[in-house]
Parts: sequence; C-alpha cells; structure tokens
Amino acid sequence: MASKSLQDLKQQVQGAAQEAVTAAGSSAQQVVDQATEAGQKAMDQVAKATQETIDKTANQASETFSGFGKKLGLI
Repeated sequence: MASKSLQDLKQQVQGAAQEAVTAAGSSAQQVVDQATEAGQKAMDQVAKATQETIDKTANQASETFSGFGKKLGLI
C-alpha cells in the first residue's frame, strides 16, 4: 500500500514537473516571438528611413543637375 502511495506521489510530481517545463517552454517561445517581431519592426523602420533618404538625395541631385543645365543653357 505504501508503495502505491509512493508511486502515485511520483506520478503527481512528474506530472507537475512536466507542466512546469511546458509552461516555461511556452513562455520562452513567447519571448523569442516578441523579440523577433520587435527586430522585424526595427528593420522595417530602418529600411523605410533608408529609402526615404535615398529618394531625397536622388531628388536633390536631380534638381542640382537641372539647375546646372539651366545655367549652362542645356535645358
């Protein structure tokens, strides 16, 4: 009878341990997912800012060369 009680206790402890591991794994996965999402958002913002800078620079260069062309009488 005592061995049955010990066996039951062992199973309960194993079950609780498994639940704790599963919960910890889920929490860790959520942290990874959130970090990945934050990293992706940051990269998207960097890409957007870079594209905006490229566009501004291209427009300024175009305006500058257009101004030179007008001054030289080419346009």
